[in-house]
Amino acid sequence: MKIIDMPTSPNFVKSSFKLNRMTGSVVSPYTGKVRTQEYDGVFWTGTVSLPPMRRHVARQWQSFLMQCNGPVNNFKFADPDALIQQGTFTGTHLQGERRVNETSATLSFTASTNTIAGASNTTYFTNVNVGDFIVVTGSTKVVNNGTHKVLTKANAYTVTVSPNAAESLEDESNKSGCKIQQNIKGATGLSLKAIANANAGTILQGDYIGISNSTSNNPSSYTPIQYVMAVSNATETNNGGSALNQYSVKIEPKLRKDFVAATDRVYINPAKGLFRLSNSDVEWDADNISNYGIAFSVVEVV
Repeated sequence: MKIIDMPTSPNFVKSSFKLNRMTGSVVSPYTGKVRTQEYDGVFWTGTVSLPPMRRHVARQWQSFLMQCNGPVNNFKFADPDALIQQGTFTGTHLQGERRVNETSATLSFTASTNTIAGASNTTYFTNVNVGDFIVVTGSTKVVNNGTHKVLTKANAYTVTVSPNAAESLEDESNKSGCKIQQNIKGATGLSLKAIANANAGTILQGDYIGISNSTSNNPSSYTPIQYVMAVSNATETNNGGSALNQYSVKIEPKLRKDFVAATDRVYINPAKGLFRLSNSDVEWDADNISNYGIAFSVVEVV
């Protein structure tokens, strides 16, 4: 598998872009209630059309499509109508940061206040910021597990959260074997940190993010592992002085893989995913004065 460079011009004149989710559902024949199950399969697909081109321009795109070898080789691609971010973040990329990574925690959950707490001698939430997204697992109550947004932090061992579902948390006391983590498979929130002190500004709802396991500071050299969208404005924690700004971003779709190392990067200027052609056919149209028309379909690499 190779990564083929896509021509940068002309830009597409028409596009459709779709997020595909693999889900199952069953309707009760007695009550009409629907039970759903979301599976790991989630990926983007799209169809794009280029403007009419003369042959000397079209040949670049013909060559690109031929080198893709159908769906065999890959290329970096982004939603053509969202190449410019709406936010004001001044850098091209950020790094991942797990501000909590407790893999053996004893937790209590309180429904009336949506509180998650450890014992008073624990320091589970010391480095967690208000606005961060944490992933809790290990509770026997389904609603207590999943991605939660931290709304307040009373101390190093107690936080109130916005649950991952419409209902409140469920009461449970001193449940051992729980985990509190960030940037792991299944998370719908990212915990990030700026690369340089000068990097600040907003990441807004609708901005795309290219997630990578790369440590490169060169946006053109990384290989994306997933392409996601910020679905609400990011929380920016401005630490001032020599401390780097921290960000918490709610995303969709959920992470397909752990995003672990603090040196790993996410790229937003530009943000791209890894895609391939959706079929093996390559075709184009041309008229009697060598105006070429080219369109093709893509699917995200999973």
